[in-house]
Order: sequence, then C-alpha cells, then structure tokens
Amino acid sequence: MNQSAELVLVVSDMNVPFKTSDIPEQFKSLLIPNKIQHVLSLGNMGSKESYDWLKSLSNNFHGVKGEFDEGFNLPETKIVTIGSFKIGMIHGHQVVPWGDLEALSSIQRQLGCDILLSGHTHNNSVNVFEGKYYINPGSISGSFSPLNPVPIPSFILMVIQGDFTILYLYELQDKTKKFEVSKMEFTKNSNELKNVNEEHEDEEQDEE
Repeated sequence: MNQSAELVLVVSDMNVPFKTSDIPEQFKSLLIPNKIQHVLSLGNMGSKESYDWLKSLSNNFHGVKGEFDEGFNLPETKIVTIGSFKIGMIHGHQVVPWGDLEALSSIQRQLGCDILLSGHTHNNSVNVFEGKYYINPGSISGSFSPLNPVPIPSFILMVIQGDFTILYLYELQDKTKKFEVSKMEFTKNSNELKNVNEEHEDEEQDEE
C-alpha cells in the first residue's frame, strides 16, 4: 500500500536563447541529472539545446507545446499520472484571459485532472479552485513577456507520495543572491493548501 515518493520538476517559459541567454546558474547547479523522477515542461523551451537539457534531467520527460515551440512534435495538452494524482498539462496561451482560474477550470474539467499545470503568464502561482489544484511555475529563466516585462525566475519541485504532495517553489528575487524557497502541502480531494515555514532552506542551498 505504501507508495514511494517521486520528485517532479515543473518548468515553463525558458525561452533560451530568444528572450534570454540562459537560466540562472543558481538553478542550474541545483538541477542535476538522475535526482529527479519526472520532468514536466509546460512549453516555450526556446531551442533544441534547452529541450535536450531538460530531457537529460530525467528518463521521464513530458512536455506540451507553447506557441513558440516549433519542431518538437509536442501535444497541446497532456495527462500524466504520478502517485494518486492525475496531472493535466497545458502551456496556457490557449486560455483567455491568460491565467484566469475560471478559464483554466474549463480545461481542468475537459481533462478530468486533479492538478492542472499551466505556464505562459511568467508569474508563478499555486491555487485551489473548486476543489482542484492549479499550479503555474512561472518562467525558469525570468524571461520577459507582454504580461510581465520583469518576471522573477522561478520553478517548482513537487514530492508526490500517493495522495499527498509537498510543493517547493524556488524563486530568485535578486540574481546576485541565493534563491528563496516556499513550501506548501496538499492532499488529493482535501480542497486545502497548507503553507509551511521553510526551516531547511539554507541547508538545501548550501548542499553543493
């Protein structure tokens, strides 16, 4: 009955090299191959090199197509099951207004998922809406968008075990400093998102 915990990386809107030269070094040094069980990319990777780097992080790569992803042969939407969660993926440019929870909930109902992942806004967010979870990792490179000309670079790691998830949101508020980590927890069908004080943030950052 005990399911093993799986580490899931959620990224979006890298846009390398078209809108920015690379993702922050502070993030790259943390994200190394063979430590992550699943990589979920929500589109606008930017180049084959970006695509290859994401695929190198895990044997389980899943991606959807952003409006600038040409030649990657990715679907518009995808569903992945990890632990007890059915996870829906979409880039988000198809949703109007961008990032709107009611509009996203229509996609969630079509996909029948417990968690809907979306990007495109370059703003990270974690929300509960009508009993389902909506997660946007923001832009991992901090690349600009019409909606957000100066985004904070961010990505999400989730530890999923059965019907329980611990979510870590990584943000780089100042590119000259260390990243900051926020921690949240939720359980499938609980309709509750619990914010947890991060006590091990420094420990994780000093790991290298």
